[in-house]
Amino acid sequence: MSRSSRFRRSLQSRPDRKLVSAIMLFFFSAFLLIAFKGELHWQGFTLAAVVPALIYIATMWLPRFFPADKLLLSVANFLCALGVLVLYSTDLVKGTNYGMQQAVYYGAGILVMLVCILLVRYIRYWRVFIYIIAVCALGLIALPLVFGTEVYGATNWIIVSGISLQPSEVVKLALLLVLSYYMSRRRFWPWLIFAVICMGVLMFQRDLGTALIYYATALFLYYASTGNLWITGAGILGGAASAVYGYYQFAHVKRRIAVWLNPWMDFENTGYQIAQMLMAIASGGLFGVGLGLGFPTIIPVYHTDAIFAVICEQFGIIFGVLILIMYAILILRGAFIARNARRSFHGLLAMGVTVMLALQTFVIIGGVLKLIPLTGVTMPFVSYGGTSLVSCMGLIGLLQGVASVNQDDLTYDYEVSHSRVDGESLPFASLDE
Repeated sequence: MSRSSRFRRSLQSRPDRKLVSAIMLFFFSAFLLIAFKGELHWQGFTLAAVVPALIYIATMWLPRFFPADKLLLSVANFLCALGVLVLYSTDLVKGTNYGMQQAVYYGAGILVMLVCILLVRYIRYWRVFIYIIAVCALGLIALPLVFGTEVYGATNWIIVSGISLQPSEVVKLALLLVLSYYMSRRRFWPWLIFAVICMGVLMFQRDLGTALIYYATALFLYYASTGNLWITGAGILGGAASAVYGYYQFAHVKRRIAVWLNPWMDFENTGYQIAQMLMAIASGGLFGVGLGLGFPTIIPVYHTDAIFAVICEQFGIIFGVLILIMYAILILRGAFIARNARRSFHGLLAMGVTVMLALQTFVIIGGVLKLIPLTGVTMPFVSYGGTSLVSCMGLIGLLQGVASVNQDDLTYDYEVSHSRVDGESLPFASLDE
């Protein structure tokens, strides 16, 4: 084995097979436990085989073909598998099929993750691709204005052959690529026009939670690319003014604020969801009531907005804190990848993914814990939903793509340094952003 091969393997050695094997064993045992609950459930046996297999494919098999950050992949896939597990545990109570459907979405998400990795890793000339991506994204995000279905006050869903899709989730990937590309080339107007159109469409759809994430991500990336405090500060003030405008303009926003301030004021109606989430977390205590136990399905939209409360009820507050730590590890790992990027496009792309995931995590979990008003965004990787899960795995793909390029750069540096010692010469391969 050559020195460069040994060096590349050392970069991919953390975490080792023991951690991934422990994760697979955890979910295998958990699904079997549910499968033997009461009468035998064949879906539980199926998921006990499928979910660990998906974890192995995404964390151990795919990284054989490119340099991989296995810690990043392990955390993301653990959260995805946890979502499938929790959803399936509630299916036996509610008679739904969310768990199996989420497993299918998980498999699709791994494919999308792979595509995003390959895009970042192998595309060197982005000019034409970015233009096509921007045009397609604008058309996609505008579809709900024509064919949209209103859900909880926001018209941000379209239904195709009985399948619900949320275009704004898919457009997140395009937003990060467009912003990172044009900001890295110091071209102000293209990314600004694109971002303003996207957020304007979201405002018309009354999808204020997603609009907030888009806006904050764009503002953070602008500051990261320019360091301009004055315009960034003006952007923060503009965002605050928009929030006040949204409060007076949209009735459902007023209701959410009022419920957030005092959910017990109208417990049986508007305050019912928040009150039930808080009671579910409290009833779980430190160690939880047990997998598949408790009364999680009495919480409205327990499978999407309130799934963190379900996790805390079944597994306990300590486990809930560990989940927050996993998100923190994911965010810190993303920041580390962005810092180590050699090219401004890759650095901004990795930082944008990290900021977007951090914002979405804070917005939804903060809403469940009553730290901020609850919005209609999903808990990354865990909440039920095909477009949400596929989008989050796509974000991980973009981040992993940057990480693999970073590791290629380190390998190249290692080879160059040792070739000089040995008296050899290596050609320098420049990469276009």
